[in-house]
Amino acid sequence: MNFTTKVPIAKNKYPLDYNSKIMSLGSCFAVNMADKLDYFKFESNCNPFGIIFNPVSIEKLVYRIIHSIIYTEKDIFFHNESWHCYEVHSKISNPDKAAFLKSLNRISKQANQQIIDATHFIITLGTAWVYRNIETNEVVANCHKVPQKHFKKQLLSIEEIIQSLENSIRLIRAINSKANFIFTVSPVRHIKDGFVENQWSKAHLITAIHNISKGQLSFVNYFPSYEIMMDELRDYRFYAEDLLHPSQIAIDYIWERFFETTISEEWYSTMEEIADIQKGLAHRPFNANSESHRQFLLKLQSKIRDIQNQFSRIEF
Repeated sequence: MNFTTKVPIAKNKYPLDYNSKIMSLGSCFAVNMADKLDYFKFESNCNPFGIIFNPVSIEKLVYRIIHSIIYTEKDIFFHNESWHCYEVHSKISNPDKAAFLKSLNRISKQANQQIIDATHFIITLGTAWVYRNIETNEVVANCHKVPQKHFKKQLLSIEEIIQSLENSIRLIRAINSKANFIFTVSPVRHIKDGFVENQWSKAHLITAIHNISKGQLSFVNYFPSYEIMMDELRDYRFYAEDLLHPSQIAIDYIWERFFETTISEEWYSTMEEIADIQKGLAHRPFNANSESHRQFLLKLQSKIRDIQNQFSRIEF
């Protein structure tokens, strides 16, 4: 007897492995998946400019990074005792103007090389609702608590999202012809936009991605994070306390569905070995001076050496 519907997911044609170089961009759920990749020691970078929720802001950052457009004073502003940039997340904001500009341009330069080197891009879209700066008519990635009267809220059309995603793909493939893309829609519920409006937004994102990925581009794949949350995990016990974000159990489950369809089976044993090491490193002994614990540490160091002999880049 089945108590849940299971979302069918085709195997990725270009699976991840331990030789892959992965760049994750997008919403906070992109961070959840990137944390899992980091745990298993895949070579992964995530959101160099912080969490970005909408496709237009991702495109703008990709354009700037790839064309090496330097951040200058005209790109930043002072508000609430810090310097901010509408293109990036507030975690990068800085009370020191010179330090802020230096940081923005350093991150951009590093991200340029990461885009060139990456084999896979995992792009997680959170919402199709955007805020447009009334003065500049530009879509912002983050309002930085500037009063809402300075912005106009709008829903991106399916056509606008398709165009934005195609632009991002084209920009990246122009300097990295081997790049493969995995698009997904965040299962986080943006209820602040409204219940109906959240579904409307997700529908636009899903429709746009499917218009791009439906057989036209073999290097573009879709992973159904949102659908797994809505169908396989259709119960509030799989949400965090805010009833908006997936709980850790839900994140773990979606990750399991991700790795069984998106990571090459050839490397499952390596993942198990690394997970065993991570558990060992997290272990807290009753008696740190005991002989049994000393033997445990010796075995653990031997396992770490075995992994590092295979992949010198991996550090624990």
